Amino acid sequence: MSDQVTPPFGKFPTVRPALDVRSELAPPVAEALGGWDAPEAAGAVLYVDTDPEKADTAVFCETYDAPLEYSANCVVVAAKRGGEVTMAACVVLATTRLDVNQAVRKHLGARKASFAPMDAAVEATGMEYGGITPVGLPDGWPLLVDEAVAAAPHVLVGSGRRRGKLILPGAALAALPGAEVVPGLALAVGPAAVEPAAGPTAVES
Repeated sequence: MSDQVTPPFGKFPTVRPALDVRSELAPPVAEALGGWDAPEAAGAVLYVDTDPEKADTAVFCETYDAPLEYSANCVVVAAKRGGEVTMAACVVLATTRLDVNQAVRKHLGARKASFAPMDAAVEATGMEYGGITPVGLPDGWPLLVDEAVAAAPHVLVGSGRRRGKLILPGAALAALPGAEVVPGLALAVGPAAVEPAAGPTAVES
């Protein structure tokens, strides 16, 4: 195992390259990192060990001195068209709100789009509620990334479990399999409007 490394932000008790601690990650996340066809991107992902009881964004940022503007939410969405339901994941900054009814629905060509039920999101991803991350999503899922996330030097997302988080460059996140950068995916809101849990599958990271 490699020595402790310095994170680009925040104060965490343990920080290591995620590739070195795959046993600490949810299986789909560990597998995705090990098999990523972009080795440099995979090598840039850091794992920070954190208290699972403090996983929600507002509490997490206060506890670990992590800037809210570098925290990203991974939201699982169910899009319906005809009799078919398509699952997708969307990543937006915690200082914004996902535009499900307009941007997501139109981009996926759906008649209706809404937050996926918590149980369905957990079962489909193989990850824990509160830790769902864009790294290691099921094959074939669309991954919509807001342009502000892609442009961020680093963002903090879930690790697949309630314990621990991942830090990676926004550009690396946008290079994940199935990812597409979508302008206008998120709506700007004031800090006071950012809730600790925005929805049943809004992963506060």
